[in-house]
Amino acid sequence: MRNILLTTGLSLLSSMLPTDVRAAGFMLAAPDFPDGGTIPSAQIFDAGGCTGGNHSPALSWSAEPPGTQSFAVTMFDPDAPTRHGWWHWTVFNIPAGMHGLPADAGAAHTTLLPVGAGEGRSDFGFSWYGGPCPPVGDPPHHYEITIYALKVAQLPLNAAVPGEMAAAMLRANALANALATARITGLYGRPH
Repeated sequence: MRNILLTTGLSLLSSMLPTDVRAAGFMLAAPDFPDGGTIPSAQIFDAGGCTGGNHSPALSWSAEPPGTQSFAVTMFDPDAPTRHGWWHWTVFNIPAGMHGLPADAGAAHTTLLPVGAGEGRSDFGFSWYGGPCPPVGDPPHHYEITIYALKVAQLPLNAAVPGEMAAAMLRANALANALATARITGLYGRPH
């Protein structure tokens, strides 16, 4: 019962926060696919009937607003056939001096994340990148990758919180502390 109340409370808090805090010039890019383009097989999940490489995409960002002390990144599928979508990846406490993540920075047991950065649990139930793997026959899903420029050096998050809770807490904390956000969306669908 406590988990249901906590989940409901975080969902309500998250829904009351703004979804975007735009700042002029703040940009996010993925060199392997353009905004609105198809996500390549290297980033697709490698289980559940999907046969991709499951490598997190390389990301770069620029022109964050003055006062940025850290960054957070989320990858979310709002089209997933669940009540709340599907969280694929969350990274937080990326130092302010960083302006990108290399490909596969979200691998299990990676050393490619910046020192001090952490990953929250995805809806897959693990604390690393899980790529797209929508149901067969669905129209292409939209995978939203969002960067948050934060006014705090660290978010008070616990990567041991399971599944949706970690992602919901990260989003709520990131939006509450965001100076700006930028987003790109990749598409992926599995034909019949």
